Amino acid sequence: MAKPGGSSIQVPILEPEDSQIDRSLRRLERFLGLFGFCQTSIPSAIISWLVFASIGVVLPVILIVYSYCSDCEKYQIRVFELEILVSQAIVGAISLLCISHNIRKYGLRKLLFVDQCHGHMVQFRGQYIEKIHVFYRTLVTWVIFCFLLKASREVTRAVYLHHDLWWLSIATTLASLVCWTYSTIVFLSGTALFNLVGNLLVIHFENYGKFLEKDLDVSIYIEEHMRLTYYLSKVSHRFRVFALLEFLVISASQFAALLQTTGNKGIINFINAGDFAVLSIVQLVGLVLCLIAAAKISHRAQSLGAIASRWHAFATCNSSDASQSGVSNNGGNLEAGNPVGSIPLSYSESDLESTDYFPLSTNMQVTSYTTSYNKRQAFVTYVQSNTGGFTIFGWMVDRHLINTIFFIELSLVFFVLGKTITITTR
Repeated sequence: MAKPGGSSIQVPILEPEDSQIDRSLRRLERFLGLFGFCQTSIPSAIISWLVFASIGVVLPVILIVYSYCSDCEKYQIRVFELEILVSQAIVGAISLLCISHNIRKYGLRKLLFVDQCHGHMVQFRGQYIEKIHVFYRTLVTWVIFCFLLKASREVTRAVYLHHDLWWLSIATTLASLVCWTYSTIVFLSGTALFNLVGNLLVIHFENYGKFLEKDLDVSIYIEEHMRLTYYLSKVSHRFRVFALLEFLVISASQFAALLQTTGNKGIINFINAGDFAVLSIVQLVGLVLCLIAAAKISHRAQSLGAIASRWHAFATCNSSDASQSGVSNNGGNLEAGNPVGSIPLSYSESDLESTDYFPLSTNMQVTSYTTSYNKRQAFVTYVQSNTGGFTIFGWMVDRHLINTIFFIELSLVFFVLGKTITITTR
């Protein structure tokens, strides 16, 4: 719009929400493709696995085997670091394999349930964008935290067990940090993406309570619940192998680290076995992200029964109050003047067939109330019988199981931390 003086006013153009979420998804897809998760073709898959093998396996092995330090054999540094590298490479390979398979098979939009057929609705777009931002914040926060631990360990090791040439020690330390950071991002990206899928699915479950506030037919509520149950089964089917393999490998890695640190007869300290502590923390973070996602999904799915019961109770009370008020207002008039030809209190089936007139108002109110009540009761029974949750081959991952797994893993991590971080002198 132009003013008389020649100057113009620039009106800000608001970006459509569709464009915002599309841009967020494209950024997420580019980020995942940067670390090899978007294997849309055979050449891209080959390149992704070659990069992972080179940076995540080959280069670290070269650094461990051919790096020279005077006390490496004394402190068994090479043996410890090779075992740590094996565990780190396995969890990273599982993350890359499972997530890339899901993205290649379903696409990122369907995997996140934000396409047109899986809940890409107006009221969810802002929440979708916020959850994608949470994905980045969670990943960056934990990568930076774990990187600081890894860097402190590498600097400490370089100071006490340095090469004769300082530039070689610095180059080895930087290369080791680059390899570790790449493998850690690959592993944590897979767990964080599963956490993102869980958060996006929770949005639909939390919206179900608001959906029940609408005055709709009960069959529509059942269809919506069936849609949520379908989403839940899809998430369980797509991520059950990933969650199970990560849990088994992480548990085996923690047991191996515990056996190495407690059964070793030599000196165990932060210099030679500090990577056990770093690895334990990284794996615990990844496992917790998976468990949180599974817990949220199962908890929200199981809470739908209580939400439906509360809705049924409020609807029944309101309908009962309205029905009772209507009967009390009209009941006196009906009893005072019963019209000719109306149905008597006691009648047979033949009387019903020969009757030409009977009043409908009060009976229809009772029938309608009873029918509505039965529909709601059937709906509540259906929801309570089909609560569902995140399952791994039929094994429900609920809060009790998650608490057990978490405390077992946390106990192992604390044992490893107590053995490696404390200073041991002999």
